[in-house]
Amino acid sequence: MKIKRVRYRDIEQIPRLEIRKEFKQDFSGSSPAPFIGRFGYPNINIGLLSPQFGGDTSHYDSPRLWSKGNFKIGSIAGLRYGLVNSRTKGGVLDVRKPNRMLDVIREVGMASKAVELEVGLKKQPKLSLKPEKEVIPFGPQGEMRKVRMTENAKVDSRVERVVSDTDLKSAPGLLSLYKKGFEENFLTKLISVGNTGLGKNRRLVPTRWGITAVDDTIGKQLIKEIKDFSVGDYGVYFGGGWGNYYLVMFFPEIWSFELFEMYLGHKINPWSKEGNFYSTDYEGFGGRKSYAEECAGGYYASRLPVLEKMKEMKRQGSALVLRFITSEYNVPLGVWVCREATRKSLSEKGLSFGSEELMITYCTELINRKFGFDLDLLLRESKLLKEKKGQQKLSDFVPAL
Repeated sequence: MKIKRVRYRDIEQIPRLEIRKEFKQDFSGSSPAPFIGRFGYPNINIGLLSPQFGGDTSHYDSPRLWSKGNFKIGSIAGLRYGLVNSRTKGGVLDVRKPNRMLDVIREVGMASKAVELEVGLKKQPKLSLKPEKEVIPFGPQGEMRKVRMTENAKVDSRVERVVSDTDLKSAPGLLSLYKKGFEENFLTKLISVGNTGLGKNRRLVPTRWGITAVDDTIGKQLIKEIKDFSVGDYGVYFGGGWGNYYLVMFFPEIWSFELFEMYLGHKINPWSKEGNFYSTDYEGFGGRKSYAEECAGGYYASRLPVLEKMKEMKRQGSALVLRFITSEYNVPLGVWVCREATRKSLSEKGLSFGSEELMITYCTELINRKFGFDLDLLLRESKLLKEKKGQQKLSDFVPAL
């Protein structure tokens, strides 16, 4: 069996979707989220996502709820493709300048409950899209003619304090809300619409960039915390959801992290045949100096739950994480899948081992039984394992008693 290494963006998961559904040109809707585009930056589109009806639509934009409720891929896709992106023709990056559309987007971006709107579009929107791999998909887009909030946005007092504090930097503001239980998707909305950070520095941030910024910001803080812990033991967790399965291996070493994303039977451009392909990124104790180009946002999203688990166990370690993407995952739902599927894996009962050899043997047999895949093909490419073998420890210099 052969495998080839590719970048995440080269994976062709599904063809362009053509879904026939009638959408109104003028409607009242309840918007759970804004959307900040990235193409043509800084001349980007900014918009509001909303179904064409009112009421509680919080379940349209909550990965944590989808995970807890075990929502299926089709159910999530059905919800998201029902959201109309009512957008402007061009974006405005300077949030200090008065802009009615921007004011509405900022209100929606910090509201704890979906905001009721009246929307008028220039044309009737039609759904024809190719979902991105990192952003949660949404339905048709239409250029906005008018928008009006029909009720005041309900804002949590803890969020209001962070947003109103223009002397508070973005990172500590996000971290304070994360520690209070706000989910990452909500924090992404805050940062994307320019609701956090020093007043003079507040700018719109494309939603795709905001997702990774939140995962990375929280992750870096947790890395600082877990580095003060003693090293743990050999341990394995396996599980996942939505056609994404994660094998997490902990080694009793100082902090390091490596992710392999294994695409089982996916198509790769420009090759026409299906096969097994992988992407990988790594960081040592000193951290990364550049963006994780191969695994992209999935790297930071899966690293976060691993760090949360180490903090929970009060142990640091080297984590080798292997993601297996199967044909079950037939509609890209966004990078949140990586975060929540990793959490599902780490919520399973873990297994402890007395040696690295026993752990590797168990994992190899598990993956062969589950997917018919030879795990050694990835393990022999692991930078984490190579670095671990070559790393000298303090015990190497202390005589045995």
